[in-house]
Amino acid sequence: MMENNEEFYFDTEELEDIIVYYLELGDFNYADMAVNYGLKLHPNSLDIKIKRLEILLEWEEYNTAKDLINELKGSSMENTDFLVCYAKYYSNLGNPRKAIEICKKALTLEEEENFLHNFIADEYVNLGDPFNALKHYKKALKEDPTDEYSLENAMVCFSDLNKSEEAIAFLNEYLDEFPYSEIAWSEYGQFYFNRKNYEEAIKGYDYLLAINSSSVGVYANKAACYEALGQYQKAINTYEEMLELEYTKAFTFYKIGLCNKALKQPILALNSFQKSLREDPQFYLAMMEQSYLYEEMGGMSEALYFAKEATQLNENNLDYQKRLAFLFIDSGKFEESLSCLKKLVDAEPSRFYNWYAYSEVLMLVGEYEEAITVLNAAVKKHHRAELFYQLSNCFFNLKDQDKGIESLQKALELDPSLVKDMQKKYPFIKDEVKKVKVSKVKKKN
Repeated sequence: MMENNEEFYFDTEELEDIIVYYLELGDFNYADMAVNYGLKLHPNSLDIKIKRLEILLEWEEYNTAKDLINELKGSSMENTDFLVCYAKYYSNLGNPRKAIEICKKALTLEEEENFLHNFIADEYVNLGDPFNALKHYKKALKEDPTDEYSLENAMVCFSDLNKSEEAIAFLNEYLDEFPYSEIAWSEYGQFYFNRKNYEEAIKGYDYLLAINSSSVGVYANKAACYEALGQYQKAINTYEEMLELEYTKAFTFYKIGLCNKALKQPILALNSFQKSLREDPQFYLAMMEQSYLYEEMGGMSEALYFAKEATQLNENNLDYQKRLAFLFIDSGKFEESLSCLKKLVDAEPSRFYNWYAYSEVLMLVGEYEEAITVLNAAVKKHHRAELFYQLSNCFFNLKDQDKGIESLQKALELDPSLVKDMQKKYPFIKDEVKKVKVSKVKKKN
């Protein structure tokens, strides 16, 4: 009708169907057009005005919504749809108690009772009152025993109330009545998984798979139970069943790789990680695991290659940056490690060893002036002897004896027990330590 710029007559029920269709689609612009057209044909229709109120609440136009509520209140207090909108208005404005009061009034009309009990329960959740929320989720479930929303949230309330025995009794009672409920068996499995009773959780997942053998997530949960029990071969078997159902298999191959790694089967693990990367060439978790495996097998160049690739794809992962820095240093590629070490210092300035490692590598590549800049920043955060030993080494290498001795004196005051190790690391310090000690003795005399 709109495309052809025509106008047809619809009765109010037809218009309501059209409006509800668009509301359910989430297309509020078209719903609004239908409302405006409906009011043009039926300007006094309360039902269409209530639909307008629903759209205003979706658009958060609360001032206009309030005017319309005031207009409708006198004639619509026995209309469930209006009372739901009225309650939603207060809920959206952060007044759950008023919303509950209105919903309880709506319940007396004996319509939409399942929906209203869920609404009331949600508002009690907003009030931080799981006890009353649970009561209404149970009532909602009584109105519609197949309501998964009520069941899931009832279990959340039991958890919030720390009533685990009551929760499992409630769930078992429900399963006695509805033994083919997927959501109930899922909750059963999750309940026991959360309590680390993995054998019982597996029972729940097995029942669930008997009802619906194509549920990919259930295989993943069941495999996770076997992993937690250390039964890695059973976990692998479960993941392999899962592979037959999946479109995106990279993560599952990765999990199989981890299980093979736990079984001390590095070649099989490597094979699984490679399959993972064939599925998703940018899957950095599998890349980094390959790096660890190659390191264990003595393939340090491959370990470095995969660590580099993984870190490039996930630059903000500090554990990756630390590992890459270690592998660069282990390979004698000190300069390449500097960018990783700088990122660590910038991201975690409170960690002493980030500064210590960064300045150490700067000294190894002969960047003593840069090392001094870094160490001056480091000692402001960590007034530790190691940093002053490093500073003294930098100054001695730059032939600045006075500052070298000054830093060495501070280091010796802070922790003289480190001096033997520092003399081995920094040969310049060896002779200077003797001089500092001699000068101290002279001062005392």
